[in-house]
Amino acid sequence: MNYVKTFGLMALLTALFMAVAGWFGGRSAMYIALAFAALFNVGSYWFSDRVVLRMYRARPLERQEAPGLYDMVDDLRRRAGLPMPAIAISASPQPNAFATGRDPAHAAVCVTQGMLRVADKDELAGVIGHELAHIKNRDMLIGTVAATLAAAVVMLSRFGFWFGGSDNRGGAIGGLMMLILAPIAAMLIQMAISRAGEYRADRVGAEISGQPRALASALKKLEAEARRRPMELNPSAAHLAIVNPLKAGGLSGLFRTHPPTEERVRRLEDIGQRGV
Repeated sequence: MNYVKTFGLMALLTALFMAVAGWFGGRSAMYIALAFAALFNVGSYWFSDRVVLRMYRARPLERQEAPGLYDMVDDLRRRAGLPMPAIAISASPQPNAFATGRDPAHAAVCVTQGMLRVADKDELAGVIGHELAHIKNRDMLIGTVAATLAAAVVMLSRFGFWFGGSDNRGGAIGGLMMLILAPIAAMLIQMAISRAGEYRADRVGAEISGQPRALASALKKLEAEARRRPMELNPSAAHLAIVNPLKAGGLSGLFRTHPPTEERVRRLEDIGQRGV
């Protein structure tokens, strides 16, 4: 059902893009906006592992530095039927983790120093399972396509407003409304896609690790720590982390890419009661 929801949201985002293009009625504007957005996002997808690791100030982790972590990732990735990902570590004191890379053969799993400090062995296994689930589900690809379409909506609405002329439906006021509302709608749909991916990764990650309750326990710890010590990070990379690493409250609370931790914990505890 989560896959159906994700592809439904992708279709909705595509329809929004086409609606904006139809509103302004310029094929050239549509092609230009789509080309720029596609070039940018394809480039970011192809080099996503390097770019994201740099954003999190992370570095590759050698096996001799953390043999226990390497053995854990190796065991879990075998259960998931995945190739061995690169392992990286961020110096951030906030406990968090993420996966990045363009496909399972070019993926990386990163944990922060804070994660290694706060999580026990079972909780860490639950978190690693969640990140391997993102790799298995190819959520990076879905996120990149969603980002491409969302960026295209933004660019097209701006291009159409400034260069579409005064013959558009609704005139200048209609164009202004489209300029404001279309990007917000695209952002909301993109966030819904990201949230669906988190729920799915929780479920698949619990199957990989066999530790749904440990993952639930880790999420509660990580959420509390993230609120206590938010991370200084480019917001464009925040959706990759297992919990929202940014400061909560204000507009960021309205536009969070992550589903409520309480709901994620509830679902994981239900999985634990049923047995994985």
